[in-house]
Amino acid sequence: MKNLFLSFFFLCTTVLLSAQSYVTAGGIRLGTEWGLTLKQRVLEHTTVEGILQQSFQRKEFTVTGLAAQHYPVLLNGLNFYFGGGLHKGWNNQPATFENPDGFKDPFGITVIGGLELTLGRLNLSYDYKPALNLVGGERTFYMQTGLSARYVFYSNRDLKQKEKAKKKQARKEKIRRTLRFWEKD
Repeated sequence: MKNLFLSFFFLCTTVLLSAQSYVTAGGIRLGTEWGLTLKQRVLEHTTVEGILQQSFQRKEFTVTGLAAQHYPVLLNGLNFYFGGGLHKGWNNQPATFENPDGFKDPFGITVIGGLELTLGRLNLSYDYKPALNLVGGERTFYMQTGLSARYVFYSNRDLKQKEKAKKKQARKEKIRRTLRFWEKD
């Protein structure tokens, strides 16, 4: 039994160590809301994320733009992240007796914190995303959580291969110019 546990631990560690980071990833987000998410790395440890989401509890559609700072945890591909941004929503709830004017469209500040794991072309994350409405909305404060599953469209490996191909082409061009020194540029 001990050998089985050690073998399982070694296999999991090997899989996690070979995890690839992403440059661009997009997919679905499910939790207190459902929607689509797209993340783009803009600096080595910084991403921007766009989220389109529909609430399960309210007749409200929201667009959120976030910037987040990532911190590696133990293994390559496992990150803790936090950041913030703005959200804008569109409320389709009808007027009621308690609220004869209906609800105004929400606009406010969103913060996010979570943990993500990238394995090959799959990026999984779980986060806590509280939102404070400065204007409108059914409530002033929403506490949201979500599990996101994203496909990695463009990875660090893809980026390195592109850079390597570009350098190889530049070397070939330099050699070609050197061998044809008699020609004018």
